[in-house]
Parts: sequence; structure tokens; C-alpha cells
Amino acid sequence: MRPLSTKLAAIAPSATIEITEKARRMQAAGTDVISLSIGEPDFPTPAHITEACIDALRRGETHYAPGKGIPELVKAVAEKIEQENRIPCTADQVIVGCGAKDSIYEACEAVLSPGDEAIILDPSWVSYEPCVQIAGGTAVHHPLNDETFQVDDSLLEKVTNKTRMIIINTPSNPSGAILSRESLQLVADICQDHDLIALSDEIYEKLIYGKTHLSIGSFQGMEERTITVNGFSKAYAMTGWRLGYAVSSKEIIGYMNKVQQHTISHPTTFAMYGGVAALKGPQICIEEMRAEFEKRRAFVLKKMEEMGLSYAPADGAFYAYVKVEGNDADIANKWLEKGHVAVTHGSAFNHPGWIRVSYAASMDRLEEAMRRISAFL
Repeated sequence: MRPLSTKLAAIAPSATIEITEKARRMQAAGTDVISLSIGEPDFPTPAHITEACIDALRRGETHYAPGKGIPELVKAVAEKIEQENRIPCTADQVIVGCGAKDSIYEACEAVLSPGDEAIILDPSWVSYEPCVQIAGGTAVHHPLNDETFQVDDSLLEKVTNKTRMIIINTPSNPSGAILSRESLQLVADICQDHDLIALSDEIYEKLIYGKTHLSIGSFQGMEERTITVNGFSKAYAMTGWRLGYAVSSKEIIGYMNKVQQHTISHPTTFAMYGGVAALKGPQICIEEMRAEFEKRRAFVLKKMEEMGLSYAPADGAFYAYVKVEGNDADIANKWLEKGHVAVTHGSAFNHPGWIRVSYAASMDRLEEAMRRISAFL
């Protein structure tokens, strides 16, 4: 048989998924593994969202839907973006996809031509670079400051005549840091000065502790050159629903829709009615989950300090991103194989010397996990 795709052969598997699957294999073999490695809320999807999906199934909403999403959901997204994110938006500037990851991939396909460069701010989520590579682009990594995790003028050094896109993520996975207004303005200025597109992943925008979320698409001059990506997985505990969306100019959304038409067609029809209920229904469920995450955050960060570990600004998401001495991959593997606690090493995020600890687990499990980790320090 002839060799398979050389393009895909050069792309690494998802480190976070590999670690989680290893932990699951250990659990299946009878080992009591505490998994703090994956970005998944441990809460059930709120009942009113689930019921909306069930009602849709009972009504027979099991057939093809419009390619960019059912009108009710597209309209709800446009209204949410205008009201909450302060980005002017109409229904024809919205596309609903199979999760935020799908929207990010489609955005890369829509914007990048072979040889184009996309700047990624490190530490960075594991799938940005593969999405860029699959689209034929080249990922250019730029490290953020290891203390502030903010953007500075050194970003300009990575801009070339091949640069087409800057990918930002706020709040950040893995660090939990939130980009300040100054950092976002710097990115916006660079994008406008060099005719670039900003791809802004804002999936954790609702999970914030004492800070404020800003969307770069709301900055002056950025409406037409920003692709804002969001979804339902984190804020509404809907990871398995695979439902996300993107908002941008009509032209960019049109190109993304071409990708969608020839790949997924559209998201699962009845799941989209759950998305409508999420956006239009009561929002107290978000605050209840956020408040519980905040309690867990305080507990985990306190334990990290007691262990003598420093951490990144944990102002958003549900991660404690801690600095370690030695090979981070070896340390994470030791914690898993000997301590039976699954975490993700910083090298997976192009940032060696750090470890991501998710506190999306019950307090009982977090207490036991911290006890096990402290045994190795």
C-alpha cells in the first residue's frame, strides 16, 4: 500500500486526549485514578437544556437542517454577541458548528492559503497548531511573559509578509490567564497595521474570577477582521453535545460555510434546540457552576502554595497552571503512574516546565488528588 497522507503524518495526536485515555485504561484495569487532565465540567447539562433537546426529538427534529444552523439558534447567537460581547452582528454573520474546535478548524481553512503563517501565543491549546497545519498554513509560536502571561511589543518580531492570522485565547487554556485591554489593543493594532485576521477563542468567557472579559472583535476597527469563536461546552456543561459557533464578516462566514457544507453539513439538528434553550433560557445555572469552580480554585491554589509551587494568573477557566522543576512530561507521568493523578504536562501546550491541573472535579476528589501530589514533592 502507498504511504498515507504526509501532511497528517507530521501532526501529533492530541496530548490531552491521549493522557485522558491512558487514565481511563488504568481505571478500567481497576486503578483508582483521579483525572485532572481534561477540560470538561463535571456537572450535568442543566435540565432545561436537556428537556429542550428531548422535546425536539419528540417533535421529529431529526432531519437535515440549514447548513449554518437552525434559524432560532443563529438568531440567538447574533443577539448574544451584540448584547454581551458588544460586537455588531447579524444572523448572516453567524455559523454554528460541531463544537468550538470545529469552528476553529473551519476558520483556519477559510483564511489560510498554503504557506501562510498563523501566530499562536504560547502556552497554547493543543489543537491550534494542527488546525493551522491541516489548513496548509504554518504555525509560528510566540511565548507570552512567564509571569504576567500578557502580550508585549515583542509580538511584532514574529510578523512577516507571510503572516495572515493571530490566534488568541482568553481566558486561556491552559494558563487560566485573561488578556488585558492593553494586550488586546496591541494585538488589534498589529492586525490593523499589517492587514491580519484575529482568531479569538472565547470558550471560557463565562468562567471568570474577579476579572472582566473583553472581546477583541468589539475594538474599533476589528469587527471585520476578527473571527470570534465560542460554544456551549464549558459554560453550560455540554461537552458531548458538540455545539459551537463563530461570528465574523459575511465573507469569512461564507468561506467557513463552504467547508461545513462539504464536511459535517451541519450540527446535529435536535442538539441545536438545546443550544437555543441554553442561550435564551435562565442563566443562573452558569453562575452556580462558576461559583463552585471558584471555591475549588481557591482550594487548589492554596494547596499549590503550601506545596511551594508557583502558578500562572488563574483568573479564568478551571485550571491551575503550575511551574515545576525538571522534565514536565516525566513529572506528569510519575504523578499518573505512581500517584494515580492524571494531569497534563506543559510541553503539550508548547510550554515546557509547567503542568496543567484541572479543578473540574468534586471537592472530595480534589482533596485526595492534592494529598497524592504532595507525596511527590
